[in-house]
Amino acid sequence: MKKILLSKLFLVSSAVLLSAYGIIYACAGGDDWDFFGYNSNFTPETFADKSYSPLFLSGGIFYGIGFDTQHNSRFNKNIKSDWADYLKGKVDTTTVNYFLIGDEKPRYYSDEKDKIKNKEEVTDLHVFYKTKKENKGSQKWGKKLNLKDEKVKNFIEFLYLAQKIETVSIGEDYWSYDPVVAKTFNDAKMIQSIENVYNTLSDPFLKNRYWFLTMKARFYSNDKQKAIDFFNKTESSVAKNTLYYRALAYVAGINHKQKKYAVSNYLYAQVFDKCPELRVVTAYSFRPKNESDWSKALAMAKNNKEKAALWAIHGYYKDEKQAIEKIYELDPKSEHLNYLATRLVNSLEQKINNSFQQSGGENQKPKPQTVAENKIENKAKINNGEFDLMVKISAAGNTEKPYLWDMAIGYLQTLKGDYANADKNFSKAEKTLPKTELAGMQLRLLRFVNNLSKIDKLTDKNEKTILADLNWLYYELPKNYKGQEFRYQNASSWSRSYLSNLYKEKGNLVLAEIFGESRYSYWNDGNSFYDNEKDLLAIKSFLEKTNKSEIEKIGAGIYSLKLKDINNFQAVQATFKNKIPEAIEFLKQADSVQYYKFLGNPFNGSIKDCHDCDHAAYQKRKYTYMDFLTTIKEMQDKLVKNEDVYTNSLLLGNAFYNISHFGNGRTFYEINIVGYGSSPYSFRDAMKEMITNNSVSKMYYQKAFEAASNKEQKAKCLYLISKCERNDYYNKKYSAINSYWEIQDDKINFIAWNSFKTLRKDYSDTKYYQDVIAECGYFNTYVNQ
Repeated sequence: MKKILLSKLFLVSSAVLLSAYGIIYACAGGDDWDFFGYNSNFTPETFADKSYSPLFLSGGIFYGIGFDTQHNSRFNKNIKSDWADYLKGKVDTTTVNYFLIGDEKPRYYSDEKDKIKNKEEVTDLHVFYKTKKENKGSQKWGKKLNLKDEKVKNFIEFLYLAQKIETVSIGEDYWSYDPVVAKTFNDAKMIQSIENVYNTLSDPFLKNRYWFLTMKARFYSNDKQKAIDFFNKTESSVAKNTLYYRALAYVAGINHKQKKYAVSNYLYAQVFDKCPELRVVTAYSFRPKNESDWSKALAMAKNNKEKAALWAIHGYYKDEKQAIEKIYELDPKSEHLNYLATRLVNSLEQKINNSFQQSGGENQKPKPQTVAENKIENKAKINNGEFDLMVKISAAGNTEKPYLWDMAIGYLQTLKGDYANADKNFSKAEKTLPKTELAGMQLRLLRFVNNLSKIDKLTDKNEKTILADLNWLYYELPKNYKGQEFRYQNASSWSRSYLSNLYKEKGNLVLAEIFGESRYSYWNDGNSFYDNEKDLLAIKSFLEKTNKSEIEKIGAGIYSLKLKDINNFQAVQATFKNKIPEAIEFLKQADSVQYYKFLGNPFNGSIKDCHDCDHAAYQKRKYTYMDFLTTIKEMQDKLVKNEDVYTNSLLLGNAFYNISHFGNGRTFYEINIVGYGSSPYSFRDAMKEMITNNSVSKMYYQKAFEAASNKEQKAKCLYLISKCERNDYYNKKYSAINSYWEIQDDKINFIAWNSFKTLRKDYSDTKYYQDVIAECGYFNTYVNQ
């Protein structure tokens, strides 16, 4: 499968990159989301230039982008700007962009007929200049441009030659399992003609572009050494601009292809240093084969800046601490230090335990940690060598961005429990902090983490020190911050866990739950806190009270469960306990939940348990949850009066069966406190017992059986009772199993329950018996064994 994107311009890379990125296209996910952003308090975008962002610490190939897909478009903005300046007053910007890029939107096979004709029109104009004869292209553009103008002609003629090279230089942006085959441009005569134009030009702008076009043509030729020869012969006269470093990347790629790895890596480091647009490309292409290659490349460096550039890429692959040490010795002002520092801090963050739990061992639940125990564990994870290096650089204050090192060391001091010195370093950072939104938010976040970490026991006094930041973190940022970079989510979840544990240690289980929100498992969100009725009533009382303190208001606001959710849960519990009047009253207080409708008829009883079938079946009436409960109450009232006992008992049995795990009305109990899941093992024990227990159904089916007036009715009741017996058997058989995957095959393929036996013995002459044989393979097996 392929997805082709057309109309791109100027692939900038090397042959080695073509094959390397072919592998990435096939193997990488390319997601623009990275989990590090949700597991960190230290936002790298605060400190490092955007060109470094793909090189931030990541769980994927490149941070934020997955893999690099800009080979064809990386320099489009530069190219358009340069030519627009050259043609200023001669050609408008829109026209310049049209001829250079065409349509930059992705184009697919289906709209091939509508594609932009810019390349064909460039060819037409070239032919017009060559033959002096009008054609379709010249007639169209002659009305819009002064085709006699020298600069316009230079523009078109350059594009004509550039497009010839594009036939091999532009890659297709696609993903495929097939290898990417590198193309070559073998028209030696045309390559020489491009070089000849370069040699004859005096205009600096055009000469520079023809120089690069010559390099590009020779790079894609079958004799790549000539590209190096041309570069070496001419580089001294070429401006050290973007085109120069693009060409230098070609030279680096050729050297890699020639297995001159030290030279290649040395050159890639120069491009990394001087051409920000190519940082992601050169970082990926930098590949010493062994320590000798690395040492040779380092020995080639002519000055400290070149050495620093080599260490900057080396640190991306190997040891950030070592790279920072080396670069700092060579050039303390190097901007490469910034991104390496963020990688070092982010790497350290990944070791920190924010869960307030410790592993309980294989197949065991995690053990809870106190706040003090958690701090001790995390303090031990701070690498002293890395910490000391940060202290040294921060104290010197001689880097490009002193606030980075002050904030970094302050953050590490927080993790080590040195809160006073952390405060001092944050104050120091503020003095050199840029007046940007991101920098200001980053400093505030780290100060908050430090301030909250100071609190070992909550008091009315120290609570006040964090109220403003809690409001900012929980309410203001989610509502007002529209960017993607700022990493505040980790501090939000960590602070909730921290406060929850402080309240737990204080004995305040309600606020411990409010900030911690008990969850049975990641997948179903069931909340075990509500299994204890005393705790349920306590938190309900808390949510109902009107005179909450400020921190209580904050907690209640972020707590995902509201009074209506608790009332809904109580209604479900009361229903399963067959306390219908209570259930009705609770459901009345569950807001719109009472108007939710069942997907199937909850009073129908089927031979097969097939909720999808019941949902698809015609329903004369759609029951809301409140309709369901009030109808049950009406039937129960009739039973008390001994009215139509068989029918009412049978329908009541169906009703309670259908809201169980085995029926067609699971949505009745699938709520955030109970949980969600297609298997009973998705639920905690208390809820698993509730949703799989058919004792109430069986009781009503038994009443119906006793009140039945004929054999057909009795046969139906017996079969429905047998389903309850079957469910009860399996519930007990697998009661000790925690997961579906733990079930062992005991070779028992069939059990005949008492109701099965009675149905066969005494009711084989009924029509319902024949219906059961036709629909229930299990019963059919029993009858025919």
